[in-house]
Parts: sequence; C-alpha cells; structure tokens
Amino acid sequence: MSQERSLSAAPIGVDRQYVTIGIASETIAIAVAQVQEVLDVQPFIRIPNMPAVVRGMIDVRRRAIPVFDLRLKFGLSATEETPQTRIVVLDLIRDGSLRRVGILADRVFEVTELDQTNVDPPPDIGMAWQSQAVVGLGRRNGALVIVLDVNSLFDADDLPPALSAAPSPALLPQSGG
Repeated sequence: MSQERSLSAAPIGVDRQYVTIGIASETIAIAVAQVQEVLDVQPFIRIPNMPAVVRGMIDVRRRAIPVFDLRLKFGLSATEETPQTRIVVLDLIRDGSLRRVGILADRVFEVTELDQTNVDPPPDIGMAWQSQAVVGLGRRNGALVIVLDVNSLFDADDLPPALSAAPSPALLPQSGG
C-alpha cells in the first residue's frame, strides 16, 4: 500500500507538531511533516558558483542534498559550527516538485506542540522585510516562536534545478486525466 504525501503547505494553525530549532537567539518552529531527519554536521562539498547561502552539498543515503546556512538567509553572520550545530533535512515544494534540502541550525530543541492552536499572523511593521516565509508567531512555554513555511523560504536563485535531485515519482501527485 503506498503512502500519500501532501504537496502543499498547511494553513495557519493546522499543523500541531513542530520541530523547534535555534538560530542565533531566536526559536523557530517548522512543521514536523516537512522535516525528514536531523543529522550531525558532516563535511560539505562546494560546487563552483553556488549561491552564498548554500554551505555545500552532503551525501544522504547516496543522494546529494544542498545545505543552506539559515543564518545567512536571515541576514545574520554565517553559522559557526559547535557541538550543538545540526543539519535539518527538509522536504519542500518548489514549482510543483518535491525537493529535499538541508538547513544548518545552531541547535535543535525538540518536537513539540505550541502553547495554543492558533498562530498569530506576522506583524505589520510598516516597512518592507522578507516575511513571506514567516507564517506567524506562536508561543512555546510562554515565549514567542517564529513559525516558518519552508516552502516559501527559498527563492528561485537559491534553488536552481541542479541543486536538488529530482523527487521520486511515487511522491508526486498523480494527474487525473
């Protein structure tokens, strides 16, 4: 029996379980459904002319996966590897295709539910800022948590087709025609 996977982001408040990670002093929540695994940091292979936010490629069970430095993506300094640094392997949807990528996290906390089922929309701060990937703000143990939509985190320049292997046909939606 085949297992069917959803290829669209869940609406705000639908996801109940999140993987919480630390980037700088912030706590970020990513829907468990999009997290495939968490790995220790391993050696990266750099490909010439990679975007600056791509730390390099790693091999995960004979599949090349690009690893993005989330700190650089958020306009912070590059991730300095520590014993707590991890690679979070994600499945995301790009142009109707499933892509597998990794992101560097300063640390991974836990799989958890947020304090409330609702997530507040991103704040309107009256200026342009890169907020398309921020679903909103939730709370965990009374503290604010940034809830990300990883499908909106990367733009076309970050994820050219050559940087992520084609998905397995079994994971793609079947056209009814």
